[in-house]
Amino acid sequence: MKPFAECPICSGELVEKQVEKLLRGGKHTALLRVTAEVCLHCGERLYSVDTIKRFERIRAQLEDEQTLDFEPVGQAFEVSR
Repeated sequence: MKPFAECPICSGELVEKQVEKLLRGGKHTALLRVTAEVCLHCGERLYSVDTIKRFERIRAQLEDEQTLDFEPVGQAFEVSR
């Protein structure tokens, strides 16, 4: 059973989708593909408790620079002008 029958923000219909989530920790960023309940009206994403715990673990790894198990996919640059 889903925790919500409808979107808690706008009461729209929720559907299960694969989504991309960017996580930042320290100077690092990670991209994850996860399952979420997504509102078809407002786009709100609802994640399971297990997924949120995974986000927290990955953010901590990024902050501690424990990224050896992560696959590099490119470089990011900050443009100041």
